[in-house]
Amino acid sequence: MSNILVLGGTGFIGRHICEQLQRAGHRMTVPTRQAKRADVVRHLPLLTVLTANVHDPEVLAQLMAGHDAVVNLVAILHGNEAAFERAHVTLARTIAQACQRSGVRRVVHVSALGAAADGPSMYLRSKAKGEAVLQAAGLDLTVLRPSVVFGEGDRFLNLFGGMQKLLPLVPLAGADTRFQPVWVEDVASAVVHALTDTATIGQTVEVVGPDVFTLRELVRMAGRTVGHQRPVLGMPRAVAYFQALLMELAPGEPLMSTDNLSSLEVDNVASPASAGIPTTASWGLTPAHLAAILPTYMGTVAGGQGPRNRLLSLRAKGRA
Repeated sequence: MSNILVLGGTGFIGRHICEQLQRAGHRMTVPTRQAKRADVVRHLPLLTVLTANVHDPEVLAQLMAGHDAVVNLVAILHGNEAAFERAHVTLARTIAQACQRSGVRRVVHVSALGAAADGPSMYLRSKAKGEAVLQAAGLDLTVLRPSVVFGEGDRFLNLFGGMQKLLPLVPLAGADTRFQPVWVEDVASAVVHALTDTATIGQTVEVVGPDVFTLRELVRMAGRTVGHQRPVLGMPRAVAYFQALLMELAPGEPLMSTDNLSSLEVDNVASPASAGIPTTASWGLTPAHLAAILPTYMGTVAGGQGPRNRLLSLRAKGRA
């Protein structure tokens, strides 16, 4: 039985990973600065929640002691350059140093599809820098690059479905950008597989679903699923930029930022074969189809099962 330190374990992806690690028999430690956020995983018998600031080098080194591996899921979608640097690069450096001090060598790092030093957004460039920091540290590292992740509780398709219940039409930036969305359970399976298969050490792998959609198609699919499909109005970039800027300046976390808009300048799909970057299919993992999973948490599904059980029971169907 392994002891896994899960950074970012209280988030959308993190809680699914913790549940799969629980089923696989791994013990976990999940640090968080806000104890209330850990309620989503606190029920797992093999999981220990600790109140801690993982950005503190001394604290993180102490947390790592006695663990066999680290899973890093910490990420932000919005912020200025300093915020992205802190979350994606400085923390990666702190993790590398803490690993060296504590003797922990095994790290599974969840990055992002499209991460590149010359990427169009601060988000994608900082993700690439974080990968490079960990790769230079001489660790037993596996890097996972998921496309946009969907599933019960996501803030992607649920958002578009909810918008169409309220609005007569959907003004959409980046309407023709292509995505290869992946089910959160498949991302979790990839993390667990990486932790248990030493052959994945040293690999950078893309985690994608089997189907490619434009953002316009995804919005329409979300609308159909909730029974309120609205017309989608693709916006010129100049108009989209102005809209994103207004959202960015409004109080609270924005629905869209100018940096998010920059990310939409490139397709979020698996690399061509010539790039030599494998997907999790090379590990024998078969991803679920969005069309099979989406109705189980956004639409009306017959039967008395709860959303979580419906998702798991339809997994085989989604992969047919």
